[in-house]
Amino acid sequence: MYQKKQFDETNRWSLFPKENKKSDNGPDYTGEVDIGGTKYRLAGWKRVSKKSGKKFLSGAIEPKDGKNDRQNDDFRNLTSR
Repeated sequence: MYQKKQFDETNRWSLFPKENKKSDNGPDYTGEVDIGGTKYRLAGWKRVSKKSGKKFLSGAIEPKDGKNDRQNDDFRNLTSR
């Protein structure tokens, strides 16, 4: 009998286009990442550089469980810049 191999998602991420944005400010892409066994939500926005005119993605990351502990605060500080 064939047994499908379990894919290890640790330290891997995925982003998918957001098809039905609720507002113009909402992310263009959403997804998740698993860092060392802890899951986080990802959000990405399409941007254009004011200096060069080149397209790029900016993003945010937040804990998927929504807990408010020191480790999660560190990620919020990184993504609020």
